[in-house]
Amino acid sequence: MRCERLLKLAKSWYLSVKDETMAPARMVQFIENHVASCEVCQEDPDIQDEIKKITEIVLPESKIPKTVRMQQEKEEQEESDDEEEDEKNTDQDEEEEEEYIDDDDLDEEEYDDLEED
Repeated sequence: MRCERLLKLAKSWYLSVKDETMAPARMVQFIENHVASCEVCQEDPDIQDEIKKITEIVLPESKIPKTVRMQQEKEEQEESDDEEEDEKNTDQDEEEEEEYIDDDDLDEEEYDDLEED
């Protein structure tokens, strides 16, 4: 965050949240209101990421806005799908390795059967 004023305000608001004298959602709302009216904050390219991080820290899961929760769930699902695909590819590689037959391990009769195929 580039805005010193927002940093001081956020620290103050966070202490109020910790003391349970301010609701976490109210803190996030105050931050968003400040950003909307502050030129320094509006020029900060990372401010939205910072607000997202603060929101994740102070708001319980059930209080995060539905659209934000849905986006987080979508990202988690995509990560899970990628991991499953990687595991599937690994399993296929292992199966291909199992299909390899070493001729030295076969007795003469089994070797003849393989040559006929």
